[in-house]
Amino acid sequence: MHPPSRQDYVSISFSGQGGGGYTNSKQWRRQSCWRKWKQLSRLQRSLILFILVLLFICGIATYPTVTEHLRDGEPATDGKSDLKPFILELLPEPVKQDQLPLPEQTSQRKSPNKRGPPVLQNRLQQKGNPSETVVKEKAAESKKDVEEEDVISWHGAVINTNQLAEGTKERDNKEDLPANQEVKPTNDSDVSGPEAVRRAFRHAWKGYKDFSWGHDELRPISKSHSEWFGLGLTLIDALDTMWILGLKEEFEEAKAWVATELTFDKNVDVNLFESTIRILGGLLSTYHLTGDTLFLHKAKDIGSRLMPAFNTPSKIPYSDVNIGKGTAHPPRWTSDSTVAEVTSIQLEFRELSRLTEDPQYEAAVAEVMNQVHKLEGKLDGLVPMFINTNSGKFTHQGIYTLGARADSYYEYLLKQWIQGGKKEDQLLEDYLEAVEGVKKNLLQKSSPNGLVFVGELSHGQFSPKMDHLVCFLPGTLALGAHHGLPSDHMDLAKQLMETCYQMYAQMETGLSPEIVHFNMHEGSMRDIDVKLADRHNLLRPETVESLFYLHRFTQDQKYRDWGREILQNFNKYTKVSSGGYTSINNVRDPEYPSPRDKMESFFLGETLKYLYLLFSDEPDLVSLDQYVFNTEAHPLPIWPSNASQTHTHTHLSGLV
Repeated sequence: MHPPSRQDYVSISFSGQGGGGYTNSKQWRRQSCWRKWKQLSRLQRSLILFILVLLFICGIATYPTVTEHLRDGEPATDGKSDLKPFILELLPEPVKQDQLPLPEQTSQRKSPNKRGPPVLQNRLQQKGNPSETVVKEKAAESKKDVEEEDVISWHGAVINTNQLAEGTKERDNKEDLPANQEVKPTNDSDVSGPEAVRRAFRHAWKGYKDFSWGHDELRPISKSHSEWFGLGLTLIDALDTMWILGLKEEFEEAKAWVATELTFDKNVDVNLFESTIRILGGLLSTYHLTGDTLFLHKAKDIGSRLMPAFNTPSKIPYSDVNIGKGTAHPPRWTSDSTVAEVTSIQLEFRELSRLTEDPQYEAAVAEVMNQVHKLEGKLDGLVPMFINTNSGKFTHQGIYTLGARADSYYEYLLKQWIQGGKKEDQLLEDYLEAVEGVKKNLLQKSSPNGLVFVGELSHGQFSPKMDHLVCFLPGTLALGAHHGLPSDHMDLAKQLMETCYQMYAQMETGLSPEIVHFNMHEGSMRDIDVKLADRHNLLRPETVESLFYLHRFTQDQKYRDWGREILQNFNKYTKVSSGGYTSINNVRDPEYPSPRDKMESFFLGETLKYLYLLFSDEPDLVSLDQYVFNTEAHPLPIWPSNASQTHTHTHLSGLV
């Protein structure tokens, strides 16, 4: 009840009349106010109404900012009102291989985690109000105020860890993921060449050491880890990278973990291909670079535990092995293995036989190559993507690609020939035939700029689809030309290298998507289209791998310049300031690239290693006349002319 004025007093009666005096007073005051309102001129009434409406609108407009600052416990500051937190919804983890329905329904290189694009569950992302610039001093003050906050170096986005996106709390793992974080500009562009790569590696290693030590993969945003095999994949993958980069302290602490904690006596299923290229290859490479027999003993242990995979009716290996039980099996939904998986383990097992003088390893993988060589179903040297472990025959015939599930078959034809001292003519013949098959069936040019690309063939129908994985091909072609193969291989390598670079340069973030489609119709406005489900970037190495080969053989500065651009964009859009790098979902949106919260082990094992080798001025650092890289970038020695002679390790100059 309003207090009475000095002129009017209200008499309140408690008699049985029900307080009529109070009712009459309210009616009188309503009539008095209305009479006064009517006495105003039309202009006065309009002005009052306009002011009231304006105040109402201003109140609504300022309400979120006011409440936001009240919630954060600090007042708004001039020039900083655009730094508004927004909710970051993280996508669910990619579907693992054993959850995929049928092999023909997915598009991956060799497995969901390393080579092929994981099944992507699309979700609309909630965007905030990004700021294009953030003052360093303000960012430093914010970090002091909330020391536990994580920070992602997203371009132009302010993210505060204290709020969680709805839905992340309900994830199967029940982990609390940081939802909002603050942008902090980096100084990485001030450093170039090898030192920039060392800085990037140390930053990634810091995240792994702090939040994922001894586990398979880092989840840098949630400051946690994910397990695949439970064998410290990232650590083993990065061993020879640390040695090549000269990071002695980091190498020694990783070596101590291998010596005291790494054991393969575990009841766990591992993928034959992935564990061969990452673990066996990584241990063999590190042994050769350091001469430390610790790594050779570990390599022999894992190699012998993988051998049950070859106990199949056809001798074509199963995809999965239980390294503790000594049993093997195919995926639950099929008896097929992918051609790339069974033909991209030869370098490692051949080298293991040479070092241990035990022929069983080389014999097992040689049998696979001999069978694939004889099989029907090829198209001008191109192979289908699947092979049956019971019959030993190709399945799902009629589809030919140099992308997922087939790519490294071609890579290992050439590299086995090089590894063995260029004596195995069958491997060379199959490789040369396949290159001609690519030229005849898969090579086309885009419109309007005529980019040369490698497409796919499905039952006679050409598709202008090209995986980022195909960008291994320029480097492989250049390597073959360096070892005496036709010079037009180098010409094609240069053309495809330009295309792979454009897959980065034509994206808004300067980072390549997982898959692109090239326009071939005259009058097209742009060469490259990207479907929504293909816009993710997993920190893959194939393009920088080829840049390394092209620069090593041509000394053309542009390849280093392109690599520098790629590294700078990794720092700009994927670097998590608390440590580590994350794959992203959308390379077409520089304001909100949408993190996936996962750093694949190959980012340390391959991507940063190839970038370092690209920038290094040491001409003989991992000489390509002495070493051949496996498909996980682990260098293995080219065999001497007398392949049966006792092994002697070779140190890298300047790193011992």
